[in-house]
Amino acid sequence: MRTIGVIGGSGLYEIEGLSAIERVRLDTPFGDPSDEYVVGRLGDARMVFLPRHGRGHRIAPHEINYRANLHGMKQLGVEWVISVSAVGSLREEIRPGDIVIVDQFFDRTKNRAATFFGDGVVGHVGFADPVCGALADVLHEVAEPLCAEKGARAHKGGTYVVMEGPQFSTRAESRIYRQWGADVIGMTNLPEAKLAREAELCYATVALSTDYDCWHEDEAAVSVAAVLEVIRKNVALARAIVKRAAERIPATSRTCACPRAAEFAIMTDRNAIPPAARERLQLLYGKYMGTP
Repeated sequence: MRTIGVIGGSGLYEIEGLSAIERVRLDTPFGDPSDEYVVGRLGDARMVFLPRHGRGHRIAPHEINYRANLHGMKQLGVEWVISVSAVGSLREEIRPGDIVIVDQFFDRTKNRAATFFGDGVVGHVGFADPVCGALADVLHEVAEPLCAEKGARAHKGGTYVVMEGPQFSTRAESRIYRQWGADVIGMTNLPEAKLAREAELCYATVALSTDYDCWHEDEAAVSVAAVLEVIRKNVALARAIVKRAAERIPATSRTCACPRAAEFAIMTDRNAIPPAARERLQLLYGKYMGTP
């Protein structure tokens, strides 16, 4: 049975047909995840949901324990991770209410723990193509007709600028990001995507466009009220995309490169890995570290 993780808002698990629901609280070597995981069955798929900001939206983007969140997904046997994230649009053609299945990230974060490596173990994974192409294809295939029903559009590909926050952009920043060729902007998908790659998880993002950030001269600058209104309208669409994607994700073994992303990542001599680091990374890299 395939196990699919969903990281997003706290209401995403309210999907028709989800059964055998239980809440699971986990400990990880990297601290506490954002909240309990909601685990259930959707058809022949096992689903694991996690509210990124915690129930009640009480954890700011820069405060999220991304390492614990992804490690917990790994503990629960997740292989595929669908990220659902609100973003601002940097392009006229990406309207509020549209969906973008992004394929690139630009990192403008500053103070976030962004790797499982360190503290005695040096490792480097490839991140040139930061989302799983196979999962992104599935998400776009199911999103396109669902968006059309709502009068919205599903855009395939795009660059997501991940800013530190929690403040929104200045107009100068927003205009420069447009000049750089970015398409949407948000605060949450890094280091989440980097850690998913290090954990050898298939990861892709459903970006919900809520506003035009603050670059658009004919639109009001982004506000919390505007963001919440569009999110409220799009929760049902996000749930529908997750449900259809869960039906399409293959139950067979993954054939993409994600399951072997860290195969050659560790540069540290195996005999030099400290016992504490070996224990901390056992779930993620035990098969690569060998016996001391």
